Amino acid sequence: MPHTILGLDIGGANLKAATPDKRAVAVPFPLWKHPEKLPAALGELISQFGDVNEFAVTMTGELCDCFETKRQGVEAIVTAVMNAAHCWPVRVWGTDGTFHTTAEAKERWETVAAANWHALATYVGGFNRQGVTLLLDIGSTTADLIPILDGQPWSEGSTDTARLRNGELIYTGVKRTPLCALLPAGETAAELFATVRDAYLLLGRVPEDPIDTDTADGRPATRHFAHARIARMIGGDGTTVPEEETVRLATLATDCQNQLLRPVAERLTRRLLGLLRESIGTRRLAVVSGSGEFLARDVIRPVNANYEEIMSLTDRLGPAVAECAPAYAVAVLAQERPL
Repeated sequence: MPHTILGLDIGGANLKAATPDKRAVAVPFPLWKHPEKLPAALGELISQFGDVNEFAVTMTGELCDCFETKRQGVEAIVTAVMNAAHCWPVRVWGTDGTFHTTAEAKERWETVAAANWHALATYVGGFNRQGVTLLLDIGSTTADLIPILDGQPWSEGSTDTARLRNGELIYTGVKRTPLCALLPAGETAAELFATVRDAYLLLGRVPEDPIDTDTADGRPATRHFAHARIARMIGGDGTTVPEEETVRLATLATDCQNQLLRPVAERLTRRLLGLLRESIGTRRLAVVSGSGEFLARDVIRPVNANYEEIMSLTDRLGPAVAECAPAYAVAVLAQERPL
Protein backbone atom coordinates (compact mmCIF):
# COMPACT_ATOMS: atom_id res chain seq x y z
CA MET A 1 0.00 0.00 0.00
CA PRO A 2 1.52 3.38 -0.95
CA HIS A 3 2.26 5.76 1.90
CA THR A 4 0.35 9.04 1.43
CA ILE A 5 0.77 12.03 3.75
CA LEU A 6 -1.94 14.68 3.95
CA GLY A 7 -0.87 18.11 5.09
CA LEU A 8 -3.50 20.11 6.98
CA ASP A 9 -3.43 23.87 7.59
CA ILE A 10 -6.17 24.72 10.08
CA GLY A 11 -6.92 28.42 10.18
CA GLY A 12 -9.64 30.52 11.69
CA ALA A 13 -11.50 31.07 8.42
CA ASN A 14 -10.33 28.26 6.12
CA LEU A 15 -9.30 24.61 6.16
CA LYS A 16 -6.63 23.61 3.65
CA ALA A 17 -5.28 20.21 2.70
CA ALA A 18 -2.61 19.02 0.29
CA THR A 19 -0.47 15.99 -0.54
CA PRO A 20 3.14 15.91 -1.75
CA ASP A 21 1.92 14.82 -5.19
CA LYS A 22 0.12 18.18 -5.47
CA ARG A 23 -3.51 17.33 -4.82
CA ALA A 24 -5.01 20.22 -2.88
CA VAL A 25 -8.37 21.37 -1.53
CA ALA A 26 -9.31 24.54 0.38
CA VAL A 27 -12.71 25.08 1.99
CA PRO A 28 -14.07 28.01 4.00
CA PHE A 29 -14.79 27.19 7.62
CA PRO A 30 -15.47 29.96 10.20
CA LEU A 31 -13.92 28.19 13.16
CA TRP A 32 -14.74 31.01 15.55
CA LYS A 33 -18.44 30.47 14.87
CA HIS A 34 -18.58 26.66 14.97
CA PRO A 35 -15.64 25.15 16.90
CA GLU A 36 -17.77 22.12 17.79
CA LYS A 37 -18.13 21.30 14.08
CA LEU A 38 -14.39 21.18 13.38
CA PRO A 39 -14.04 17.35 13.63
CA ALA A 40 -16.87 16.83 11.15
CA ALA A 41 -15.52 19.52 8.79
CA LEU A 42 -12.08 17.91 8.89
CA GLY A 43 -13.59 14.49 8.28
CA GLU A 44 -15.40 15.77 5.22
CA LEU A 45 -12.22 17.41 3.91
CA ILE A 46 -10.12 14.30 4.53
CA SER A 47 -12.68 12.12 2.76
CA GLN A 48 -11.73 13.85 -0.50
CA PHE A 49 -8.34 12.13 -0.25
CA GLY A 50 -9.10 8.43 -0.19
CA ASP A 51 -5.60 7.02 0.21
CA VAL A 52 -4.24 8.91 3.23
CA ASN A 53 -2.41 7.05 6.00
CA GLU A 54 -0.52 9.84 7.76
CA PHE A 55 -1.27 13.46 8.70
CA ALA A 56 1.05 16.46 9.03
CA VAL A 57 -0.59 19.46 10.69
CA THR A 58 -0.01 23.16 11.13
CA MET A 59 -2.40 25.77 12.44
CA THR A 60 -3.34 29.36 13.15
CA GLY A 61 -6.92 28.77 14.28
CA GLU A 62 -5.96 28.55 17.94
CA LEU A 63 -6.16 32.37 18.07
CA CYS A 64 -9.92 32.37 17.40
CA ASP A 65 -11.88 34.04 20.17
CA CYS A 66 -14.08 30.97 20.57
CA PHE A 67 -11.18 29.66 22.63
CA GLU A 68 -10.47 31.25 25.99
CA THR A 69 -6.72 30.71 25.58
CA LYS A 70 -4.34 29.71 22.82
CA ARG A 71 -3.48 26.54 24.79
CA GLN A 72 -7.15 25.59 24.74
CA GLY A 73 -7.25 26.29 21.00
CA VAL A 74 -4.25 24.09 20.27
CA GLU A 75 -5.68 21.27 22.36
CA ALA A 76 -9.08 21.52 20.63
CA ILE A 77 -7.55 21.54 17.14
CA VAL A 78 -5.18 18.64 17.84
CA THR A 79 -8.03 16.60 19.36
CA ALA A 80 -10.25 17.34 16.35
CA VAL A 81 -7.55 16.13 13.96
CA MET A 82 -7.02 12.98 16.01
CA ASN A 83 -10.75 12.23 15.87
CA ALA A 84 -10.88 12.80 12.12
CA ALA A 85 -7.67 10.82 11.47
CA HIS A 86 -8.90 7.75 13.35
CA CYS A 87 -5.97 5.34 13.73
CA TRP A 88 -3.49 7.03 11.39
CA PRO A 89 -0.41 8.85 12.73
CA VAL A 90 -0.61 12.60 13.27
CA ARG A 91 2.38 14.94 13.54
CA VAL A 92 2.27 18.68 14.26
CA TRP A 93 4.85 21.18 13.01
CA GLY A 94 6.50 23.56 15.47
CA THR A 95 8.48 26.76 15.19
CA ASP A 96 11.49 24.82 16.48
CA GLY A 97 11.68 23.25 13.02
CA THR A 98 10.56 19.77 14.00
CA PHE A 99 7.41 17.67 14.08
CA HIS A 100 5.75 16.79 17.38
CA THR A 101 3.45 13.99 18.44
CA THR A 102 -0.07 14.98 19.40
CA ALA A 103 0.78 14.61 23.09
CA GLU A 104 3.88 16.77 22.66
CA ALA A 105 1.89 19.34 20.69
CA LYS A 106 -0.62 19.74 23.50
CA GLU A 107 2.17 20.02 26.05
CA ARG A 108 4.30 22.37 23.95
CA TRP A 109 1.39 24.40 22.64
CA GLU A 110 3.44 27.61 22.35
CA THR A 111 5.73 25.89 19.85
CA VAL A 112 3.00 24.60 17.52
CA ALA A 113 0.64 27.57 17.80
CA ALA A 114 0.62 29.73 14.65
CA ALA A 115 3.49 27.78 13.09
CA ASN A 116 2.26 27.64 9.50
CA TRP A 117 4.46 30.59 8.48
CA HIS A 118 7.50 28.64 9.74
CA ALA A 119 6.52 25.50 7.84
CA LEU A 120 6.12 27.46 4.62
CA ALA A 121 9.40 29.31 5.13
CA THR A 122 11.22 26.03 5.82
CA TYR A 123 9.85 24.55 2.61
CA VAL A 124 10.69 27.68 0.61
CA GLY A 125 14.17 27.63 2.13
CA GLY A 126 14.81 24.49 0.12
CA PHE A 127 14.91 26.62 -3.03
CA ASN A 128 18.03 28.46 -1.82
CA ARG A 129 20.29 26.72 0.68
CA GLN A 130 23.31 28.86 -0.13
CA GLY A 131 22.24 32.45 0.13
CA VAL A 132 19.43 34.66 1.41
CA THR A 133 15.71 34.58 0.66
CA LEU A 134 12.81 36.88 1.43
CA LEU A 135 9.39 35.21 1.53
CA LEU A 136 6.39 37.51 1.11
CA ASP A 137 3.25 35.50 1.79
CA ILE A 138 0.06 37.57 1.71
CA GLY A 139 -3.22 35.83 2.42
CA SER A 140 -6.80 36.76 3.11
CA THR A 141 -6.08 38.10 6.60
CA THR A 142 -2.37 38.56 7.20
CA ALA A 143 0.95 39.24 5.53
CA ASP A 144 4.10 37.33 6.51
CA LEU A 145 7.48 38.74 5.50
CA ILE A 146 10.07 36.16 6.47
CA PRO A 147 13.86 36.37 6.07
CA ILE A 148 15.58 33.06 5.32
CA LEU A 149 19.33 32.38 5.62
CA ASP A 150 20.88 29.34 3.93
CA GLY A 151 17.52 27.61 3.78
CA GLN A 152 16.49 28.27 7.39
CA PRO A 153 13.88 30.79 8.62
CA TRP A 154 15.74 33.70 10.23
CA SER A 155 12.86 35.60 11.79
CA GLU A 156 13.60 37.86 14.74
CA GLY A 157 10.54 36.48 16.54
CA SER A 158 8.88 33.07 16.73
CA THR A 159 5.48 33.94 18.23
CA ASP A 160 2.76 36.05 16.64
CA THR A 161 3.17 38.66 19.38
CA ALA A 162 6.91 39.01 18.77
CA ARG A 163 6.52 38.97 14.99
CA LEU A 164 3.83 41.66 15.13
CA ARG A 165 6.13 43.85 17.19
CA ASN A 166 9.06 43.54 14.79
CA GLY A 167 6.95 43.87 11.64
CA GLU A 168 7.43 40.37 10.22
CA LEU A 169 3.70 39.68 10.70
CA ILE A 170 1.26 42.37 9.64
CA TYR A 171 -2.46 41.89 10.13
CA THR A 172 -3.52 43.01 6.70
CA GLY A 173 -4.62 40.78 3.82
CA VAL A 174 -6.45 40.95 0.52
CA LYS A 175 -9.85 39.73 1.66
CA ARG A 176 -10.87 40.11 5.28
CA THR A 177 -9.17 43.35 6.36
CA PRO A 178 -11.88 45.94 7.22
CA LEU A 179 -11.71 48.91 4.88
CA CYS A 180 -11.99 51.26 7.85
CA ALA A 181 -8.55 50.06 8.97
CA LEU A 182 -7.05 51.49 5.77
CA LEU A 183 -9.04 54.70 5.21
CA PRO A 184 -8.47 58.03 7.02
CA ALA A 185 -10.07 58.23 10.45
CA GLY A 186 -12.87 60.76 10.68
CA GLU A 187 -13.55 60.87 6.93
CA THR A 188 -15.19 57.45 6.69
CA ALA A 189 -17.24 55.22 8.97
CA ALA A 190 -15.33 53.17 11.52
CA GLU A 191 -17.63 50.26 10.83
CA LEU A 192 -17.40 46.90 9.03
CA PHE A 193 -19.39 48.03 5.99
CA ALA A 194 -16.74 46.81 3.52
CA THR A 195 -13.44 44.95 3.37
CA VAL A 196 -10.34 45.44 1.27
CA ARG A 197 -11.56 42.68 -1.04
CA ASP A 198 -14.26 45.10 -2.14
CA ALA A 199 -11.57 47.60 -3.07
CA TYR A 200 -9.71 45.02 -5.15
CA LEU A 201 -12.98 43.87 -6.74
CA LEU A 202 -13.86 47.41 -7.74
CA LEU A 203 -10.36 47.99 -9.15
CA GLY A 204 -10.49 44.71 -11.10
CA ARG A 205 -7.53 43.15 -9.30
CA VAL A 206 -9.37 40.07 -8.05
CA PRO A 207 -12.06 38.10 -9.91
CA GLU A 208 -15.74 38.38 -9.12
CA ASP A 209 -17.41 35.37 -7.52
CA PRO A 210 -21.23 35.67 -7.55
CA ILE A 211 -21.56 32.49 -5.49
CA ASP A 212 -19.34 33.75 -2.66
CA THR A 213 -21.30 35.67 -0.03
CA ASP A 214 -18.54 35.76 2.59
CA THR A 215 -18.63 39.56 2.53
CA ALA A 216 -19.34 42.33 5.01
CA ASP A 217 -23.07 42.39 4.18
CA GLY A 218 -23.57 38.80 3.03
CA ARG A 219 -24.20 39.87 -0.56
CA PRO A 220 -22.16 38.44 -3.45
CA ALA A 221 -18.52 39.25 -4.12
CA THR A 222 -19.14 41.27 -7.28
CA ARG A 223 -18.17 44.77 -8.43
CA HIS A 224 -21.81 45.90 -8.19
CA PHE A 225 -22.12 45.01 -4.52
CA ALA A 226 -18.53 46.05 -3.76
CA HIS A 227 -19.42 49.55 -4.95
CA ALA A 228 -22.49 49.57 -2.68
CA ARG A 229 -20.53 48.35 0.34
CA ILE A 230 -17.81 50.98 -0.12
CA ALA A 231 -20.49 53.67 -0.60
CA ARG A 232 -21.72 52.92 2.93
CA MET A 233 -18.27 53.87 4.22
CA ILE A 234 -19.22 57.49 3.53
CA GLY A 235 -22.85 57.22 4.64
CA GLY A 236 -24.34 56.56 1.22
CA ASP A 237 -25.42 53.61 -0.87
CA GLY A 238 -24.90 52.27 -4.35
CA THR A 239 -27.42 54.68 -5.85
CA THR A 240 -26.42 57.90 -4.08
CA VAL A 241 -22.62 57.68 -4.39
CA PRO A 242 -21.03 57.75 -7.87
CA GLU A 243 -18.62 54.99 -8.78
CA GLU A 244 -15.87 57.55 -9.29
CA GLU A 245 -15.97 58.22 -5.56
CA THR A 246 -15.90 54.57 -4.49
CA VAL A 247 -13.04 53.93 -6.93
CA ARG A 248 -11.18 56.83 -5.31
CA LEU A 249 -11.71 55.30 -1.86
CA ALA A 250 -10.68 51.86 -3.13
CA THR A 251 -7.48 53.30 -4.58
CA LEU A 252 -6.76 55.19 -1.36
CA ALA A 253 -7.23 52.04 0.72
CA THR A 254 -5.08 49.79 -1.46
CA ASP A 255 -2.35 52.44 -1.65
CA CYS A 256 -2.40 52.59 2.16
CA GLN A 257 -2.05 48.82 2.37
CA ASN A 258 0.88 48.93 -0.01
CA GLN A 259 2.54 51.62 2.08
CA LEU A 260 2.11 49.50 5.22
CA LEU A 261 4.07 46.67 3.64
CA ARG A 262 6.71 48.31 1.45
CA PRO A 263 8.87 49.73 4.27
CA VAL A 264 8.97 46.28 5.88
CA ALA A 265 10.11 44.66 2.63
CA GLU A 266 12.77 47.35 2.25
CA ARG A 267 13.98 46.93 5.85
CA LEU A 268 14.15 43.14 5.60
CA THR A 269 15.96 43.39 2.28
CA ARG A 270 18.64 45.53 3.94
CA ARG A 271 18.86 42.99 6.75
CA LEU A 272 19.23 40.09 4.31
CA LEU A 273 21.96 41.87 2.37
CA GLY A 274 23.80 42.26 5.67
CA LEU A 275 23.28 38.57 6.44
CA LEU A 276 25.06 37.65 3.22
CA ARG A 277 28.30 38.03 5.19
CA GLU A 278 27.21 35.05 7.30
CA SER A 279 25.91 32.96 4.39
CA ILE A 280 27.72 30.03 2.83
CA GLY A 281 26.59 31.32 -0.58
CA THR A 282 25.69 34.48 -2.44
CA ARG A 283 22.33 33.80 -4.12
CA ARG A 284 19.61 36.39 -3.43
CA LEU A 285 16.04 35.14 -3.94
CA ALA A 286 12.60 36.58 -3.24
CA VAL A 287 9.49 34.38 -3.19
CA VAL A 288 5.93 35.72 -3.43
CA SER A 289 2.97 33.59 -2.45
CA GLY A 290 -0.60 33.50 -1.17
CA SER A 291 -3.93 34.75 -2.45
CA GLY A 292 -2.40 38.22 -2.33
CA GLU A 293 0.57 37.33 -4.50
CA PHE A 294 -0.34 40.22 -6.80
CA LEU A 295 0.07 42.60 -3.86
CA ALA A 296 3.34 40.94 -2.81
CA ARG A 297 4.72 41.68 -6.28
CA ASP A 298 3.77 45.34 -5.90
CA VAL A 299 5.29 45.53 -2.43
CA ILE A 300 8.66 44.13 -3.43
CA ARG A 301 8.97 46.00 -6.73
CA PRO A 302 11.04 48.92 -5.32
CA VAL A 303 13.74 46.48 -4.14
CA ASN A 304 13.58 44.00 -7.05
CA ALA A 305 17.10 44.93 -8.15
CA ASN A 306 18.50 43.45 -4.93
CA TYR A 307 17.32 39.96 -5.90
CA GLU A 308 18.53 37.70 -8.68
CA GLU A 309 15.08 36.15 -9.05
CA ILE A 310 11.50 36.85 -7.95
CA MET A 311 9.89 33.42 -7.72
CA SER A 312 6.12 32.92 -7.77
CA LEU A 313 4.77 29.94 -5.83
CA THR A 314 1.64 30.08 -7.97
CA ASP A 315 3.73 29.63 -11.10
CA ARG A 316 5.85 26.94 -9.50
CA LEU A 317 3.12 24.87 -7.82
CA GLY A 318 -0.04 25.81 -9.69
CA PRO A 319 -2.91 27.94 -8.30
CA ALA A 320 -4.69 25.19 -6.35
CA VAL A 321 -1.59 24.02 -4.49
CA ALA A 322 -0.30 27.57 -3.97
CA GLU A 323 -3.60 28.46 -2.28
CA CYS A 324 -2.85 25.65 0.19
CA ALA A 325 0.88 26.36 0.41
CA PRO A 326 1.42 25.78 4.18
CA ALA A 327 -0.53 22.50 3.99
CA TYR A 328 1.58 21.42 1.03
CA ALA A 329 4.71 22.52 2.87
CA VAL A 330 4.04 20.36 5.95
CA ALA A 331 3.18 17.39 3.73
CA VAL A 332 6.50 17.71 1.88
CA LEU A 333 8.44 18.27 5.11
CA ALA A 334 6.85 15.17 6.63
CA GLN A 335 7.75 13.16 3.55
CA GLU A 336 11.36 14.33 3.90
CA ARG A 337 11.33 13.32 7.58
CA PRO A 338 9.74 9.85 7.62
CA LEU A 339 8.45 8.32 10.85
